[in-house]
Amino acid sequence: MSSRTLLLTAWYFPIRILHWQDAVKMIYEGTVDVLAEYDEELRSPSVTWQVPAVVRLRRNLTVRKKCVKFSRVNIYQRDNFTCQYCGKQLRWSELSYDHLVPRARGGRTTFLNIVTACRPCNAKKGHLTCDEAGMFPLNLPTQPRHLPLSAPLVPSGQIPAEWEPFLAPYTSSTSQA
Repeated sequence: MSSRTLLLTAWYFPIRILHWQDAVKMIYEGTVDVLAEYDEELRSPSVTWQVPAVVRLRRNLTVRKKCVKFSRVNIYQRDNFTCQYCGKQLRWSELSYDHLVPRARGGRTTFLNIVTACRPCNAKKGHLTCDEAGMFPLNLPTQPRHLPLSAPLVPSGQIPAEWEPFLAPYTSSTSQA
């Protein structure tokens, strides 16, 4: 059974990948509309449904976050999936992040001490400071106030056919995975 459901905003922008059980709950609660279904069926004694492949929120998201949550994907997105040492723009799987002040020297894991790095540059810098390694980031790290809304990162070989019409405008975003 297909276990993933693509969630879209009310404006048809992909925002999240859900388990099919969560999508069915949202359908039952009336918070989403079903836009595409898989061939598999869900059966209970009183109802039969197709497994939802793509659902759309009926209302726009109104929750405003006060700050951007620290995460690997938010670091990569802040730095435009670009190594801050060599300047190469790479895929998600080819990136890591680097502490400017190494953790062994008291550096913290925060937006202001972390930059995106490719694996070779990260290995070259190692546990050294920027001065010791002679490697300095192209852009100083910042604490983002907001990040642009981005489509979920899905490896291109794992996109179900039912999702393709909804992800087509964002194929460059999904190729980052």
